Amino acid sequence: MHVGRITGSLVSADVSGESAVSRVERALTLAHATQDNINAFISIDDDRALARAAQIDERMTNGEDVGPLAGIPICVKDIIDHHGRVTTCGSYFFAETATETAPSIQRLEAAGAVIIGRANLHEWAFGFNSENAHWGSVRNPWDRNTSAGGSSGGSAAAVAAGITPIAIGTDTGGSVRVPAALCGTFGLKVTYGRIPTEGVFPLVPSIDTVGPLANSMESIDRAYRAMSGDDRHLEPPSHLRLGVPEPWFEMAPMEDETSASFEATVATLRDHGHEVHPIEMPDVIPTRQLIDAIGEEVSAAHKEFRARGERYDPAVESRIELADSVTAEATAAARDWQTMIRQRFADAFATVDFLLTPTTPVRYKMIGQDMIGDRNHRAVLSYFTALVNHALHPALALPMAGTGSPPSSIQLVGDLGSEPDLIGFGHTLEDAGVARFEPAPTSSSKQGAR
Repeated sequence: MHVGRITGSLVSADVSGESAVSRVERALTLAHATQDNINAFISIDDDRALARAAQIDERMTNGEDVGPLAGIPICVKDIIDHHGRVTTCGSYFFAETATETAPSIQRLEAAGAVIIGRANLHEWAFGFNSENAHWGSVRNPWDRNTSAGGSSGGSAAAVAAGITPIAIGTDTGGSVRVPAALCGTFGLKVTYGRIPTEGVFPLVPSIDTVGPLANSMESIDRAYRAMSGDDRHLEPPSHLRLGVPEPWFEMAPMEDETSASFEATVATLRDHGHEVHPIEMPDVIPTRQLIDAIGEEVSAAHKEFRARGERYDPAVESRIELADSVTAEATAAARDWQTMIRQRFADAFATVDFLLTPTTPVRYKMIGQDMIGDRNHRAVLSYFTALVNHALHPALALPMAGTGSPPSSIQLVGDLGSEPDLIGFGHTLEDAGVARFEPAPTSSSKQGAR
């Protein structure tokens, strides 16, 4: 399968004829105006952002090609190093001024992007709600009583609120796709290793990824190409084979709204000429081995801090303690489980072009409530995302038009290295009006329709 699109102008992230300074000023103004209610940022970098925007305008005036993201305001999850800025990882105690810029951010800046601030997140990127005890909860711009998701919650909230057209997050178990789903944005989890993770504080180095959230597929496309260096351009086919994985889908803790929206999306995809059918993927369901497979690496990342007796949020500390408790035997068994999962995915892509699921089984998680129904919110929100990380495959979260506020989200999972295919199909769905971003209202203390 070859899917793709030759990119045109960055419509959603650019305003024809508008200066970089004007765009960045507008983003900074909205970032400050919404900070008390949404809390998307840990720090906002007015002076350096405006200075860089002015430099870009000067270069453009001189006829220089500044790059495909020229003057576009972007925010970066505060776990990724940016020279001269303080990295906190959303923690109580960690605050290190970066002496180098992470390669992924270097590449964005080389493409002309302007970084306006550091996005709030779930502490240490180890959770799915971004209810940060030290820096404050990130609140969903659609309804500020609900979570923005995590761990890249601030990144998703900034895009959903219209502050920046692009934001950068990390994804180890769904940390780009879960907040993209809850906030109604597009979000791309890349193939493991596709975008460099140097300069990112590790959670699980064997599956950590960096990726964009955005307000359009064009924005996803430009950000992905800039960070990855992948410049393949492929023509999209008119007929795709989409597999709904069983029993993974059938066993999901799904709310009725999500189920109905998903079935409507399936019908729409069929109407557009695509084949959608169940595909058997035996044993591909979330299990305790999701934790067993990462325990050793999580423990190693925090060993020094815990030996010093540093302070953690109790919920994060309990998860690290759980990681510490994973035995060598359980780790070995989990490695075998990962091998099995990867083989099941490989088998699936021998017969389908993409796997299709909801991105999350539910559309809301109330702030301060640990449970969704009778399950812990982490198990619910990551149900369709975490397995993809262990399989090492790329996946795209797309907001579905006409499915509510915020909209329901579908996840397309592609074969290894198939990001241009995913992006191309995402473009097609957006062009057809099937997928659509709408900015959340930002004028009152509570929004959203349920």
